[in-house]
Amino acid sequence: MPILPSYAGCTLATVLKTAPLDPLENRILLCHALRLTRVQLITQSERQLSTAEAETLAALLARRLRGEPIAYIVGQREFYGLDLRVSPDVLIPRPDTELLVELALERLPQGGSALDMGTGSGAIAVAIAHTRPDAQVTALDASPAALAIARENASTHQVRVRLLESDWYGALDADQAFDLIVSNPPYIVAGDIHLSQGDLRFEPVDALTDHADGLSDLRTIIEGAPAHLKAGGWLLMEHGYDQAAAVRALLTGGGWREVQSWRDLAGIERVSGARLG
Repeated sequence: MPILPSYAGCTLATVLKTAPLDPLENRILLCHALRLTRVQLITQSERQLSTAEAETLAALLARRLRGEPIAYIVGQREFYGLDLRVSPDVLIPRPDTELLVELALERLPQGGSALDMGTGSGAIAVAIAHTRPDAQVTALDASPAALAIARENASTHQVRVRLLESDWYGALDADQAFDLIVSNPPYIVAGDIHLSQGDLRFEPVDALTDHADGLSDLRTIIEGAPAHLKAGGWLLMEHGYDQAAAVRALLTGGGWREVQSWRDLAGIERVSGARLG
């Protein structure tokens, strides 16, 4: 990692030009270090950093240069137009997952109920509840730390989400059924090289991989869904870039109707789902 210069006495404009990250990341960390908005960063471009401010910025830059994700450094990530709190206890919400939210909203009836399995930061559940305040949204996660983050995000955006600590369907009543079940479960194959690269190195491993073939949690969700879906209800699941055919086969083998996959903005089959017969 390069030795960082002292930015004490430098103007904001100079720091933005000379800091070692790309321009967007330099701006994000400078705003975070000095508690400035983007507009203030522009209007105060000739402001000089104090020694304390320079030290704070240098610490943030060093963390990023070691590979730590920007979202964890600033404790926040935008998802579906909402600023969400994140920490190393939860996955960082990604734009690809917004497809799952869109598909869910299209299939959720007025006043309907939705279940988000493995909610993490609560990104999917909070986005659905925020867009559809008429809906009854329940979200599950096995991690108490993740649920604390999800609870904070629900509170920040003033939405009603019922949060339960649960190993998949375990905490649900046997007869509890929903109009819609959605999930972005762990689906990376155990030992996948990507787990040791980039942002994934810093994210909770149990939320990334099932420690098996990448399909075991998807199987669990599919097999348990009929007991908790109303007739004609939809099951929608995000999965890996090369898993769509396998997930469709699991759904077809289980007797589901309207089995299909949907592509994300990159053209990758990212979500698969079906209706309960």
